Amino acid sequence: MSGNFDQYAEGYDAALDQGISVSGEDKSYFARGRAAWLARSLRRMQEHPQSALEFGCGTGSSVPFLFDLMDIREVVGVDVSSNSLDVARRAHEPGRTRFLLPDQYEPRETMDLAFTSGVFHHIWPDERRAAMDYVFRSLRPGGLFSFWENNPWNPGARYVMSRIPFDRDAVPVSPVQARRLLRAGGFEILQTDFLFIFPRALRWLRSIEPLVSRLPLGAQYQVLCRRP
Repeated sequence: MSGNFDQYAEGYDAALDQGISVSGEDKSYFARGRAAWLARSLRRMQEHPQSALEFGCGTGSSVPFLFDLMDIREVVGVDVSSNSLDVARRAHEPGRTRFLLPDQYEPRETMDLAFTSGVFHHIWPDERRAAMDYVFRSLRPGGLFSFWENNPWNPGARYVMSRIPFDRDAVPVSPVQARRLLRAGGFEILQTDFLFIFPRALRWLRSIEPLVSRLPLGAQYQVLCRRP
């Protein structure tokens, strides 16, 4: 994996907010938006996951939204940064969460849902297939995978990445590459959505985003897929 996230563990949120401040929003806006979009997708599919694996959980900032918006009962977060996991453990109640290094969690085909956001662009391309297999083996048959990435076709997303220290050496993953990687990993693609088109200065236009979510305009995208 590119970068050393241990050095950013304590200052991760500040570094991220510095990069995305050009949008007029902070990291919570985007974390909540991703979780809310996924929750709507799950309701439309009449899916009600109880357990979730967050692959590349960092400091655990997405976890509250997984609980609050989807009624998930258990979250296991895995990450390669032990310092980030320490931050996550201090921030979340241990009864409902576990934060582990990848080799501390053995995939057992039990999870209802897997979630990842902005992680695969930090994984070197020749290592992505193994990471995808790890997620696949974590899910039960029929389990869902919500794969979020920055959209390299969006100039704003590329500019924001250039402003964040730990994103500067990242290798972007296009939607086409993501779908190819997911299919090669055994997943069935259900839908691809693009989100976060308008900055805060144009927030009055955000109500139209759901209408154009299938167009590759947003700064981030989700590929929602299923393990057969």
